[in-house]
Amino acid sequence: MIGRLQGLLAQKNPPQVLVDCHGVGYEVDVPMSTFYQLPALGERVTLLTHFVVREDAQLLYGFATADERDAFRQLIRISGIGPRMALAVLSGMGVSDLAQAVTLQESGRLVKVPGIGKKTAERLLLELKGKLGDALGGPATVASDAQADILQALLALGYNDKEAAAALKALPADVGVSEGIKQALKALAK
Repeated sequence: MIGRLQGLLAQKNPPQVLVDCHGVGYEVDVPMSTFYQLPALGERVTLLTHFVVREDAQLLYGFATADERDAFRQLIRISGIGPRMALAVLSGMGVSDLAQAVTLQESGRLVKVPGIGKKTAERLLLELKGKLGDALGGPATVASDAQADILQALLALGYNDKEAAAALKALPADVGVSEGIKQALKALAK
């Protein structure tokens, strides 16, 4: 298995790049989030990869971060979602946006990705629930230590990821921990 490529960036033709590794050129498909982070042609590039062997092809997919590769691997485990669809999802939304959409069960955000319909979006949310947040370091994306503490307090009080993330989203960004917990509990009591 090819897990990482490091070499010179020889070509960029979205969504594919060519990485020259000591005279051997590897064609790698990348999501647009990775594509936009690539250096100029002729410069060194390092990509984490996922290698797919099919009956009719051997395909290499590259990612700028481990989170992107982990999300890709979670997506292709879902029945009916192939590598191309997984790349489309990661190109249409960032990994943190995907994790947040899964946590909040927002199918509307996934439907905006080309090729994803309402049923596919709902299946993705169902299949990824609890998996994607864990792979990315937590159930929801938090902006500060205070928000992380508020989220943990709500989860400890028995609220699920979706409820806690929704309450956290409604809070001001600069709220303190104790005041944030009070406001979140008031919002959840409604």
